[in-house]
Amino acid sequence: MTTATSSRELAHPAREEIRLESVLHALSDPMRMQVVRELAQAEGELSCSYFDLPVTKSTTTHHFRVLRESGVLQQVYRGTAKMNGLRRDDLAALFPGLLDSVLDAAAREERRLADG
Repeated sequence: MTTATSSRELAHPAREEIRLESVLHALSDPMRMQVVRELAQAEGELSCSYFDLPVTKSTTTHHFRVLRESGVLQQVYRGTAKMNGLRRDDLAALFPGLLDSVLDAAAREERRLADG
């Protein structure tokens, strides 16, 4: 894992350190999946404050940390905002089609549950 060199720099796993079981664990939580789905629909990065999750701030922070440490997203500080972006290229190189398949399955599940 790349270690942070300052308090404003966040540690992320290098591409070769990303493991399938960590990615699947990160994607298994509904709140984290919501974050990933919103990031997938975004044109670019989104700040942590963009997300309105129905959990406490500390729990939200935990979810972002799990996503970052698993290699699903990249977080960087831009001024005072912590910006988030999906690591699509890394995930596609390691697990071709996985992210798109999971996002498609989540969308189908949402429609199925809405239809009752």
